[in-house]
Amino acid sequence: MPRATNNPASRARRKKIMLAARGYFGARSKVYTVAKNTLEKGWQYAFRDRKYKKRIYRRLWIARINAATRAEGMSYSRFIHALDQKGITLNRKALADLALNHPATFKAILRTVNA
Repeated sequence: MPRATNNPASRARRKKIMLAARGYFGARSKVYTVAKNTLEKGWQYAFRDRKYKKRIYRRLWIARINAATRAEGMSYSRFIHALDQKGITLNRKALADLALNHPATFKAILRTVNA
């Protein structure tokens, strides 16, 4: 009986890595081991930064809401607390969009909260 190898699967595995590393510079796109290490590190960064992006956007929304509420003489924290007290369940993304693109609507919400 002939000796069986796992050659097709091994080659496919290596080819998948090399195709994914196509745009890299030098050995990072030519040498399998280097390409694999580079890709794994890149995937770690991608995983981490998908989480980080959410934090960055939340900080941006809070800054926009804060700027809009301070222009009307109220602080961000008092505004969010008052929203909670009134039972208004708009999230920060929606509030930031209103503050930026629909200032009249945002002022109406502020008046509702202050009343």
